[in-house]
Amino acid sequence: MSHLIYVLIVGAISGWLAGQIRRGFGFGLFGNIAVGIVGAFVGNWVFGQLGVSLGAGLLSTILTSVIGALLVLFIIGLIKK
Repeated sequence: MSHLIYVLIVGAISGWLAGQIRRGFGFGLFGNIAVGIVGAFVGNWVFGQLGVSLGAGLLSTILTSVIGALLVLFIIGLIKK
């Protein structure tokens, strides 16, 4: 249970960061936080499937989640076209 809460918090931070990276393409603060939470799960799943580990710790978790959130934003951008 605590891992889920950790992923949700990191996902929220990551969504905000992804929104800052992709300026001009975002969903506002709360939308970006939601994208970050989804991205946290996507990033963890993708890296797990690829057998890639960025290490342990908060920084690697945030990096994985930001990459996942950017991937989610990219896919949403393709769908919206």
